[in-house]
Amino acid sequence: MKEIYIIIINLLLLNCVSAQGKFLTKDGYVSFFSHSVVEDIKADNNQVLSIVDSETGEIAIQLLMRSFMFKKALMQEHFNENYVESYKYPKATFSGKIMRFDELEELEGETQIVGTLTVHGRDKEISARVNVEINKNEIILIGDFYVEVADFDIKIPAIVANNIAKTIKVNFELRHKPYKM
Repeated sequence: MKEIYIIIINLLLLNCVSAQGKFLTKDGYVSFFSHSVVEDIKADNNQVLSIVDSETGEIAIQLLMRSFMFKKALMQEHFNENYVESYKYPKATFSGKIMRFDELEELEGETQIVGTLTVHGRDKEISARVNVEINKNEIILIGDFYVEVADFDIKIPAIVANNIAKTIKVNFELRHKPYKM
């Protein structure tokens, strides 16, 4: 009987150790902005999932394309049906590393996140400027980067080509809390 208690305690401790160093958010924020001569387009997504490994600085982000909200319903419909084809490509993901992460512990600072962004079934290596705030209860990442629509094979019909910028600005704010299993 004593051996069973020891096994159970060891399993519980192993579970706790495997979650150590992981920080998670399920309500991160990502927005994008397209400025053109004809019109500005902005969309917000407050349902972004992100996890950071505080021991390695590795980060993974995932969001549903349909979770982007636009001011105009027609823009949202066109975005999902015609451009990103969210029925075929429902998610966007990022997998990468926060550079100099070990130097930022318990501090604030600016650094880069580098990794692979996957949108519309296409991968692109990107680098994003990010402000990092780290303490034992939270890892906050706030930054932005630019993407080229053509890099993700998103087709813009000629009739609306002047309405959508070829380069899109992406902003993000991710407030990670310690992950508890």
